[in-house]
Amino acid sequence: MTTTAMAMPGISIQLTGKDRHTILENVLAALQKRFYAPEKLNADWQAAVERHRPIIESAETPDAFEHAMSDLLVELHTSHLGFFHSTARRASSRAALSANYLADETSYGKRWIFQDVHAGGAAAVAGIEPGNILLRVDGREIVPPEHPVFPMGKQTTVEFVANSDQKKTVSVDVARPKGKKLQFIEPTLVEAKRLGEDLGYLKIAMFPGMIGVLVANQISGAVASLGDIDHLIIDLRGNTGGGIAALRVMSFLTPDRVPVGFALDRRRTTANLNTEKLSFPRFTRIPPSPRNLWLLGLRFAPAMLSKKSIVLQTEGLGPMPFHGRIVLLVDRHTASAAEMIVAFARENNLATIMGERTAGRLLSSTSVKVGKGFRLALPTGAYYTWKGSILEGTPIAPEHLIEFDWRDHRLRGRDWQLDQAINSVQNRSAPRAS
Repeated sequence: MTTTAMAMPGISIQLTGKDRHTILENVLAALQKRFYAPEKLNADWQAAVERHRPIIESAETPDAFEHAMSDLLVELHTSHLGFFHSTARRASSRAALSANYLADETSYGKRWIFQDVHAGGAAAVAGIEPGNILLRVDGREIVPPEHPVFPMGKQTTVEFVANSDQKKTVSVDVARPKGKKLQFIEPTLVEAKRLGEDLGYLKIAMFPGMIGVLVANQISGAVASLGDIDHLIIDLRGNTGGGIAALRVMSFLTPDRVPVGFALDRRRTTANLNTEKLSFPRFTRIPPSPRNLWLLGLRFAPAMLSKKSIVLQTEGLGPMPFHGRIVLLVDRHTASAAEMIVAFARENNLATIMGERTAGRLLSSTSVKVGKGFRLALPTGAYYTWKGSILEGTPIAPEHLIEFDWRDHRLRGRDWQLDQAINSVQNRSAPRAS
């Protein structure tokens, strides 16, 4: 019986052939029990399992085992699905750098080009800007489709081509260990400024935390700081989602209490869902302080224990002078909770949507132990808008398509998408919604 080992910080993993077989079977059992879309576990999936099984069960190293398992999961074509070891100390650029990118041909061949670089994040602090071309990470050349990963708890060198066409190498402080957790350099979550006499601009980088009381309060404070404005641009580009704090943004789109949507295990759907959803409990307000969170636990514990869906409903913040004159600015990296905002605005005709098609990634998820320290992250529920749309795998198309032109951004240093949104408002082509 072969045994493989993988060195990790403070631990050495021993995997036998039996271990690999058992972990694979545990993954398959977890999917059968909890995967949000059981219809995907069909004959094609079973055939994929048998194709990948020899590679998985004969993997020479635990790292190769992890990659082989991940290759199998790709066959389900679903977001929020992954396989990793609990001691993993690496992160994507989105998490580690507060930045994301797109792939395109450049004078250096096909490369990753930075698109959204959130202010205050590790990439922005290091001087990386939208339009910069990624060349190497820790001296290793990175070429799409391979995504760079960044070791946590240490500095990483990033070589890129700046918008001046100069090659630069910077050290990026990816993460700082803090007890058992890893503390990322968090970007500026909320920015607000006036772009004209009656035009406000609000940018939200992400919605951290399950409830997100603090970021919700920041959003409210930012809107208040804009004063008396008649038009508002809400910038959700690069916002890959998070928690319920997104409800605060939706609550600023309408004066009323309006149902938004709910997550539901598709195994529990019925033909009477339109009637059944009326009985679901409703989450109607983000508490003003984290000290009040225990009250939410008491209120919604029965529903959570019975795995009953909970409907999100806007908070009824009252009329705002900019209602009906709102532009949502989105791009290919706008995902998850941020897409909930876009879908809500579209269904209720509350804003003009501009930019690129969104990511189409919106599921509720969890992770489960599958043996030897490995975990399976898997989606357990699909998100339904109140009118019944399922957004997973269906990017939301903007009413006004404005692609990110990274070459123009490098040449002129301007934000063309934002410029177009401003022009739309100034020309009153973002009409008051009915």
